[in-house]
Amino acid sequence: MRRSATLPKLTPEERKPVDPCARYLLNNAKYLKYDDYLKAGFSIATGVIEGDCRHLIKNRMDITGARWTMRGAEAV
Repeated sequence: MRRSATLPKLTPEERKPVDPCARYLLNNAKYLKYDDYLKAGFSIATGVIEGDCRHLIKNRMDITGARWTMRGAEAV
């Protein structure tokens, strides 16, 4: 990430979000073993909630003839 920001000679303002992000990833590398998590069967998404919602909505929408009510949609 840092190299990708350095090679095109980004301005300090353009580069501003890159350095904290790269620092975060380096500092937390021991927790970012997504290949191991996927092998263990854990869902990987931008968050557990988003991944589970995707499956919930897909399962609900795949039912032939299914309809949403306002009350049911609010519950989801």
